[in-house]
Amino acid sequence: FVENVKPRDVKIVVEGEEEKIKKFIEKIKINEYPVDVKEINVSYEEPTNEFKYFEIKRGDWKEELGERFDVAGALLYKSVALGEKSVALSEKMLEKQDMTISEIKTVGNKVDNLTSVTQNNFDVLNIKYDIISQTMNKIFEELIKEREETKKELIKEREESRKSIERLVEAILKGKDNKNQQI
Repeated sequence: FVENVKPRDVKIVVEGEEEKIKKFIEKIKINEYPVDVKEINVSYEEPTNEFKYFEIKRGDWKEELGERFDVAGALLYKSVALGEKSVALSEKMLEKQDMTISEIKTVGNKVDNLTSVTQNNFDVLNIKYDIISQTMNKIFEELIKEREETKKELIKEREESRKSIERLVEAILKGKDNKNQQI
């Protein structure tokens, strides 16, 4: 059985196997509000087989009810305090979430801006590359044209040089013949 003993003690009497009793003693070492077990005094006696089941021996019902109300009130106040702490923590978390969302939006805007700037830079580079490409094509076409003109001029110059050499050779040979005839 179990019964309250004034001022704030509890008396528990059990019969059974020693191992089960030791486990029971370990389980009643409770330090969780409203129960706060500070000390357990154990005494062993020969079992009497008087107890067939576990019984709670209650005191005067008015006293017991008053104690229950006291405990319930204390638990209610504790529950309200915990609820208030929980609400305060929730509010802080919501503030932090709002700040985080704001930061994420700021980063998102910066990324969007960077994307826009990068795209604009690529557009400018594309235009410049196109201009450079067109200029290079014109230069290449002009080089090909000049090469062809230079080639034609070289062929013409060669032909003229060959003819000049032939005339010079002829003149030399004629001059030699004329000299030989004079001798």
